[in-house]
Amino acid sequence: MEEGHKKILQRYRINIVTSLDPSSVYDRLLQKGVFTPEMIERIKSSGTPRDQARQLARDLATRGSRAFPLFLECLQDSEQHSLAELLRSGGSMSNDLILPVVRTPPVSSAVDFQKQIKAAPIHPLHSPGPSPGAENRQAQTEIRTRMEGRKRRDSLQKFPLATQSYKMDATPCGHCLIINNVDFEPQSELSNRTGSNTDCDRLERRFKALHFLVEVRTNLKQRRLKHELSALSKKDHSPYDCCVVIILSHGTEVNHNRFPGAVYGVDGQYVPVQLITNYFNGKHCPSLQGKPKLFFIQACGGGEKDQGFEVPSDEFEPSEGGIDDQTDAIPASSSSDSLSTSDEPDAGATLPTPSDILVSYSTFPGYVSWRDTQSGSWYIETLDRILEENAANEDLVTMLMMVNNEVSQNSAKGIYKQMPTSFNSLRKYLHFQTSTPGQNSVQHN
Repeated sequence: MEEGHKKILQRYRINIVTSLDPSSVYDRLLQKGVFTPEMIERIKSSGTPRDQARQLARDLATRGSRAFPLFLECLQDSEQHSLAELLRSGGSMSNDLILPVVRTPPVSSAVDFQKQIKAAPIHPLHSPGPSPGAENRQAQTEIRTRMEGRKRRDSLQKFPLATQSYKMDATPCGHCLIINNVDFEPQSELSNRTGSNTDCDRLERRFKALHFLVEVRTNLKQRRLKHELSALSKKDHSPYDCCVVIILSHGTEVNHNRFPGAVYGVDGQYVPVQLITNYFNGKHCPSLQGKPKLFFIQACGGGEKDQGFEVPSDEFEPSEGGIDDQTDAIPASSSSDSLSTSDEPDAGATLPTPSDILVSYSTFPGYVSWRDTQSGSWYIETLDRILEENAANEDLVTMLMMVNNEVSQNSAKGIYKQMPTSFNSLRKYLHFQTSTPGQNSVQHN
């Protein structure tokens, strides 16, 4: 495929994923020789219609020079005219057809809008011998598209783009602290976390690529772990747009009133996740007020092992973990040493105290989290790959849902399952900065 066509597919991948009806083009792509039957079957088995559309776009970019124009013909034949015209024009057509990450000028009134519709030329599709009925359907489709664009503009006037996406264009974007606890002291009675260094290296590279200032701390005792979190919270975050904390350690279940779980220092003493997030609330870290604070926890939420439940064989293709899979758990703590619901009270915040926080856990509260001693943990390996492949087009919450789906299909020792989860109080979409500062790109304000 020509490089220009590849760039169009990449630039408008999110439009393809959200707008394409893949089932309506499979037979046409097969007939035109764009894909083989085996490739079509592989795309169909990739998951939901959105997953299929995403895989189709990826595979399309690997085909020959005629693949792109033939794909446009398939879109026309299946009456997906808006998407076909968007891709044909390379983005030069009306902003009405672009998802609302691009600002569109407001329409002053319904009367003005109707005038625009009447004055707008209707360009017929370049297909052989269209009938009058086909032209009428095309005209109706374009009018409906414009009407939908107006509804989007009206919605954006009530809820401007500035309230829909966090500002994430600072250079650098913010601080990222990675705490990697690998070697545990003998008195802790916790095993060493072989494979965690692989996780740490992956995440250090990934968040540097996302333009964060990354610092790594290794093998911290409980007191030092708290000190590092406190020191980060006391920094001036005013020049930055975001803050990320990643903890790779053993974990356990504790009582809580907001964020469950706790992580261990290498001395066997734990720190509740709720306390970790409190370091960065409005009272303790005013320079992060209204900014997203992201926490990624690779640790067990308890000691329970999930054996899953049976689903139809065509639901998905299960993936088995390696024989070296280990957990990051010890038994849940007793009520006498659990976090009291009155610990770390918050006060005086302009927004609700837990606002603008996302805590992503590698596993559901109460359950173990699996880690391969060679390739690292299921959760971190998947998170890194999803960020690499999708951060340019998708928001964080959508990507975490992708992580959930993929990790849920793994099996440890052919038996045990794992389900990541998130506690999310973000108020806006969060799109990471993926382009090199200074390059032209779509900005999320």
